[in-house]
Amino acid sequence: MNTKLVEWVLRISVAGEFIGHGIFAMQGKKDWISWFAKFGISDAGLATQLLALVGIMDIALAVLILIKPIRIALLWMAFWGFWTALIRPLVGMPVWDFVERWANWGAPLALLLLVGWPKNWKEWFS
Repeated sequence: MNTKLVEWVLRISVAGEFIGHGIFAMQGKKDWISWFAKFGISDAGLATQLLALVGIMDIALAVLILIKPIRIALLWMAFWGFWTALIRPLVGMPVWDFVERWANWGAPLALLLLVGWPKNWKEWFS
């Protein structure tokens, strides 16, 4: 099997997911704004600003992964994908909305494992 081809499929998939979510966040997706109140941020203006920052970060990480799959970024993306999937049942949506989004954290984790789990602290940043 061509490992480089698999790596590129995962890189493009992860980037696509994070670009898509980043654009939705920067547009201030209404449902997502309301979720902030469930975590103590009831000011819609502040929630919109925070969501925009999250969107910028998501897009920046997507571009980074297309340029070079940095391990620490992939670890963050796996964590963030898991958290954003988990938010759904926490705000009252069915657990299946969480299950449906397993690829949101599974793809970055798979890419991290494919490029290699770091053996030391320095490798997290390469």
